[in-house]
Amino acid sequence: QVQLVESGGGLVQPGGSLRLSCAASGTNLRLNVMGWFRQAPGKQRELVAGITSGGATTYADSVKGRFTISRENAKNTVQLQMNSLKSEDTAVYYCGVGFGFEYSRWGRGTQVAVSS
Repeated sequence: QVQLVESGGGLVQPGGSLRLSCAASGTNLRLNVMGWFRQAPGKQRELVAGITSGGATTYADSVKGRFTISRENAKNTVQLQMNSLKSEDTAVYYCGVGFGFEYSRWGRGTQVAVSS
């Protein structure tokens, strides 16, 4: 069983930065993909950024150049550095992980609000 704990959300002004962190715990963790999803009110959950155990990354077009995902395999942690935040980035952000190339476990989420 995998447990995911997210941290780092909050309220920030447009143009500001936030850093999200997620720690995975459990037995015999061999996680391949780790990533961040978000869901805004009235919208579907979307993949924001993902990273494999080998370091390959993928980003949603809307965050390219502003967000950076990183992970520490030995600690089973993944981070999302979010810069130049916009109001449209406001959402609940969820950490997701998978043992293969599909995500199968999600955290409870952390709220990110971008507003002046």
